[in-house]
Amino acid sequence: MKSLLFLVLISVCWAEPHPDNSSLEPERIVHIQENGPRLLVVAEQAKIFSHRGGNITLPCKFYHEHTSTAGSGTHKIRVKWTKLTYDYLKELDVFVAMGHHRKSYGSYHGRVFLRESSENDASLVITNIMLEDYGRYKCEVIEGLEDDTAVVTLNLEGVVFPYSPRLGRYNLNFHEAQRACLEQDSVIASFDQLYDAWRSGLDWCNAGWLSDGSVQYPITKPREPCGGKNTVPGVRNYGFWDKEKSRYDVFCFTSNFNGRFYYLIHPIKLTYDEAVQACLKDGAQIAKVGQIFAAWKLLGYDRCDAGWLADGSVRYPISRPRKRCSPSEAAVRFVGFPDKKHKLYGVYCFRAYN
Repeated sequence: MKSLLFLVLISVCWAEPHPDNSSLEPERIVHIQENGPRLLVVAEQAKIFSHRGGNITLPCKFYHEHTSTAGSGTHKIRVKWTKLTYDYLKELDVFVAMGHHRKSYGSYHGRVFLRESSENDASLVITNIMLEDYGRYKCEVIEGLEDDTAVVTLNLEGVVFPYSPRLGRYNLNFHEAQRACLEQDSVIASFDQLYDAWRSGLDWCNAGWLSDGSVQYPITKPREPCGGKNTVPGVRNYGFWDKEKSRYDVFCFTSNFNGRFYYLIHPIKLTYDEAVQACLKDGAQIAKVGQIFAAWKLLGYDRCDAGWLADGSVRYPISRPRKRCSPSEAAVRFVGFPDKKHKLYGVYCFRAYN
């Protein structure tokens, strides 16, 4: 009987709850971190604005949660910057740093370095900004088994313009469209750039390639040949097409240039070949389509004289609409692709700064 009573008392004591059990229970949750405080990477600004030829800093700093220190000291910090592609399936290496080792890649070689204003500063400085630098960048900081990332967008001040070659409308596959833009001192535009241009009033009924391989066009004034009069304004999307076989126009993007764009004062009008030689004699080159658009949009260049450009087209930029010179809107007016051997016009030249 004594043994039975002893067992009952033990059972009662074991089941007896602690008097403060309910109040202590939440505090008994323990978080275990094998590698110390959690690493956090922060971009102070999500978007940075610049222009071609400029220098910018993409902000990125790293911290440890619950501490004020930049690193634990047990592992070397590795900083890696990459550029994200439009489908996010591929990343392009830009810059890597670990300890005293530094490496830049591709077109960024010699143009990028870490700011390192403090021990937790992983911000990337990009010098001599190029048109191709536009886009989203990922800052990744790695310490031992911990890592974290932040994304910063580099936007460029510039202008989007529609382009089709002498062959006429819808004659470029995607790769030809890319080359056409490069030949005219520009790059193929992104959707974001086209969307911003549409918000600023760009209205164009011909569909064109964008950098992500889609085909789209911006409409601010709905009308029958462009989707119908009863449709709403917007950027119309044709979707993604075969980059080799499908043929459309292209939307190009250009920004500031390092040089002088001007109309050459000449005693007589010129054929295309004479125009090319006249610019060369003046220490310049015949101007490209991207350069006339950049001068018009970014510098307010205004001239009512039609002139030859490098692609064989004839255009003139109007910033102040007036009678006989684009009375209804500011625009780069397109005359066409005249006969190079027999038609006579002025010429626009471009002299690069050394």
